[in-house]
Amino acid sequence: MKVGILGAGQLGRMLALAGYPLGLSFRFLDHAADACAGQLAPLTVGEFDAASVDAFAADCDVLTFDWENVPVAALRGSAAAKLAPAAVALETAQDRLVEKEFLRGLGIATPEHRAVGSMLELEAAVAELGYPAVLKTRRLGYDGKGQRVLRSAIDLGAAWEALEGTPLILEAFVPFEREVSLLAVRARSGEFRAWPLTENVHRGGILQRSIAPATDAALQREAEAQVERVMRKLGYVGVLAVEYFVHGGKLLANEFAPRVHNSGHWTIEGSQTSQFENHLRAIAGLPLGATDARGHAGMLNLIGRLPPREALLAVPGARLHDYGKAPRPGRKVGHVTVVEADRKALLDKLDALERLIG
Repeated sequence: MKVGILGAGQLGRMLALAGYPLGLSFRFLDHAADACAGQLAPLTVGEFDAASVDAFAADCDVLTFDWENVPVAALRGSAAAKLAPAAVALETAQDRLVEKEFLRGLGIATPEHRAVGSMLELEAAVAELGYPAVLKTRRLGYDGKGQRVLRSAIDLGAAWEALEGTPLILEAFVPFEREVSLLAVRARSGEFRAWPLTENVHRGGILQRSIAPATDAALQREAEAQVERVMRKLGYVGVLAVEYFVHGGKLLANEFAPRVHNSGHWTIEGSQTSQFENHLRAIAGLPLGATDARGHAGMLNLIGRLPPREALLAVPGARLHDYGKAPRPGRKVGHVTVVEADRKALLDKLDALERLIG
């Protein structure tokens, strides 16, 4: 079976690495000739328009994506029949306001929010939600991009000037205790499996560290029930990630990603079946694999540049994933994972690795 992937970044690269042992073959479409997944499979360089996507899909048995900003209009042609997950999931996740209203329609709590289209609407929204608050673009923001924290009225003018010209959303600032994510997978048959909740730490809007399991049985049950509702409603096939704030011991859904996700990289070594393998099993119509954790797992993102690999690999149990990307400030160029029998040993090992990473 030939799998076509729209986007050829590190997520596509890890999908291919997981799929070759299953006997799958791959090809990629990306606008960048140096996209890192192109090191592993044929790469078509082109734009994400309907004609290009349809031509690309014609030579594939199934189509998926590793980038959630693929224009939905490009997925309305003949490629739609091969696409998993379906374009409706992508369309819902691409607009933060639509996404939050969709979640609320399923009875899933989210932070309070207001649509903003003018300075007057921003002032009215802040009057309702109070300070601090977070002003975000409704589309295209990721890794902390396209957002400004408003701490007082002094911040309004600069934030509006930086982000105006595109639809915006104002969200109430959540003084969360933890950030967690739930990754789950749904097969074409409707079979559903979820990995343990993952606890995440972000710095500057970029994920730095993930630890699983997050060890809260009640939140695990609640998150699984919510994510399964989302997947059923969307007729979803593949892996989906929902990111949450934990506030007052309760879950508040922040956003979801209709694809494999950075906070699930620990599953490669730390789970019976990785998120990448199970995504491929789902879209290819194969039975899903078990999602149990093998112990306590942690992942550290490598941002900007790779530290000396000799130092990382000298740490017992450390597993390095080099994405084959050129160094650049703020760019995810790799990650390192560790699996230990108990949580304290895992935390000690992650702390040692963080000191090496700097």
